[in-house]
Amino acid sequence: MRVFATEILCVGNELLSGITINMNAYWLSKKITEVGGSVKRITAIRDDVDEISLAVRESIARKPDWLIISGGLGPTYDDKTLQGVASGLRLELELDNMALDMLKKSYSRQSINYELNEIRLKMAKIPVGSNPIQNPVGSAPSVLIETNETKIVCLPGVPNEMEAIFLESILPQMKKIVGDFHIAESSYETVGVSEAMLAPTLSEIVESNPHDSIYLKTHPLGQASDNNNPPQTRVQIISKGNDKDEVQRRFSNISKILIEEISRLKGKIVEVRKLP
Repeated sequence: MRVFATEILCVGNELLSGITINMNAYWLSKKITEVGGSVKRITAIRDDVDEISLAVRESIARKPDWLIISGGLGPTYDDKTLQGVASGLRLELELDNMALDMLKKSYSRQSINYELNEIRLKMAKIPVGSNPIQNPVGSAPSVLIETNETKIVCLPGVPNEMEAIFLESILPQMKKIVGDFHIAESSYETVGVSEAMLAPTLSEIVESNPHDSIYLKTHPLGQASDNNNPPQTRVQIISKGNDKDEVQRRFSNISKILIEEISRLKGKIVEVRKLP
């Protein structure tokens, strides 16, 4: 199974001050994982040109297939993402005619009376050689930059704009990399078995299956303090791959092993949640 590696870089002082919860990273990670991608790193940094530049250079040095950047594309003084990205890639910013047409189209769609002053034109100044992407919801175009090994996508930080552009223009490209992708998932909420009790069996399962074909994770829900308060643990099982039948067979086999082990340890499954 071809798995593409992705890093997510979220830009914004508000993400680091506790003002805003980083829901963009959560949403992007979920969508990328659902189509067979692997998110290797999530970073949040300030609206600072030097820090953005450094973060971009560090990321592309790790050679992910994709670097998704969210935030900082607007017209205000603290929207510095494209300036930082250009600096990191040693490129100049220039007024791009295609980006300018996209900006005009966005204003027309929103029935906004506008003057193309320097503040607004800032949103159409993009790194030389990059490709603008139409924003179907807001104003600022997104930007795609292709380096030798990494595709860099700069998305708006406004969630509905970011989501619309990603779903329409970026996710289809990611799906092509993986091809057909299938996933089977469920979680068991158990009583009477702890993470430590299940750890040996989970290790054996992981070692006996192909790399990146499964994900097993235990989550403690309650800790035993005495015999009258047994441990509670959620066990998450994910099987994934290109062959639907193989994915399901693997999932069924792992589920059977875990159910038998939980029973052997005198534990009990009290709830099963399956992916819709």
